[in-house]
Amino acid sequence: MTIDHLKTRIVSTPEICGGQARIEGHRITVRDIVRWFELLQMSADEMAAEYDLNLYDIYLALAYYHANRETLQKEWEENNEEINELQQRFPSRLKSHRTGGEA
Repeated sequence: MTIDHLKTRIVSTPEICGGQARIEGHRITVRDIVRWFELLQMSADEMAAEYDLNLYDIYLALAYYHANRETLQKEWEENNEEINELQQRFPSRLKSHRTGGEA
């Protein structure tokens, strides 16, 4: 596998995963890899086994994150703000139903 091929393993396609950077051929985003690594403290070997990934894809995703950390963090914060705003505007009917509130 050439260096140029490895560079293209992290892709962004508008109609897949909301355009987030992801591993080519998967719906696993760089954000997923970072969360599993930092929050769940999964090793690369654990991720590879659990999600049928190659180690080089996992390390490439982490390298991509560290090379673009500021941009990605800002993008993820904006995404979280959008989600929070939508949750405020459109409360979950299921959640309301389960807690005995009005729909």
